[in-house]
Amino acid sequence: MPSEANLFYSIHPDEKRPMATTTARPFLKWAGGKAQLLDAFTARVPRELAEGTLPVFVEPFMGGGAVYFHFNSTFAFRECHLFDINEDLVLAYTVVKNDVSALIEYLRDVEDEFLAKDDAGRRDYYYAVRDAFNREKREIDFTGYDDAWVERAGRFIFLNRTCFNGLYRVNSRGGFNVPFGRYKTPKILHEEVLLADSLAFRNTTIHLGDFTQAEPYIAEETFVYFDPPYRPLNRTSSFTQYSKNRFSDEEQRRLATFYARCDAKGARLMLSNSDPRNVDPDDGFFDDLYAGYRIDRVPARRAINCDGTKRGGVREIIVMNYPLA
Repeated sequence: MPSEANLFYSIHPDEKRPMATTTARPFLKWAGGKAQLLDAFTARVPRELAEGTLPVFVEPFMGGGAVYFHFNSTFAFRECHLFDINEDLVLAYTVVKNDVSALIEYLRDVEDEFLAKDDAGRRDYYYAVRDAFNREKREIDFTGYDDAWVERAGRFIFLNRTCFNGLYRVNSRGGFNVPFGRYKTPKILHEEVLLADSLAFRNTTIHLGDFTQAEPYIAEETFVYFDPPYRPLNRTSSFTQYSKNRFSDEEQRRLATFYARCDAKGARLMLSNSDPRNVDPDDGFFDDLYAGYRIDRVPARRAINCDGTKRGGVREIIVMNYPLA
């Protein structure tokens, strides 16, 4: 059974009379989403999590949120802290938490207007929204919540649901540059999911910032899941242009240093990344970075690739600083 925080209410949640249930889950498409690995992660959580002695969950790279929504639905966390450097992603999550009804109303109007158009009209509509989204970024105060955030979050979700392959990619100036996706009947508004997610966020604080800013919230009673931008397996597989700054090998090393600091605090840590041995059996990049920790290799499947023939099986790594029961 999902926890109360993940129930969908068809009436005001304060009345505590759930009419239907929907498990909180990602409302965005997201490159590198971890839905397919949730069973592998759950099988490897520390025993203290099931025992209830790790009441705080921290995720320094929120991304699409699949792991957060799953763990927050499964375990009784007292509090959760989510971090991400992507300003629009953090803004969208904050709107879902604070003003989901206004966001739903906005998306319903957008969906009706968009779907009423022919193919050419939809294409023009998409690029008009994308242009406005990029143009108005300079005007948005990402540090102070106001009414403009609802429209900004609505445009972000619309673009995510209608762009090519659901990618989020920006250019060197931070402008969203993914082309139109040409879906026949895209689902833009997922009302029950948004409502469930809003309720899930009740025990959660959402932070804009670099992963190192999570450190004050990490202590012995904390379970931390790290999902950094994956190290690309080759020159054409990179999805690290998640913000205007790439997540380079030097960033991966900086993360490993931070992982060690969190380990020294006594927190329980889980980290996932690509396995470079998929393409080079002698590439020990992560084995060297995380020497001394447990590293499991698990099967996965590429979910996003413009060439469908290249969406095959690969291995990913899971790094843990605790023994499995």
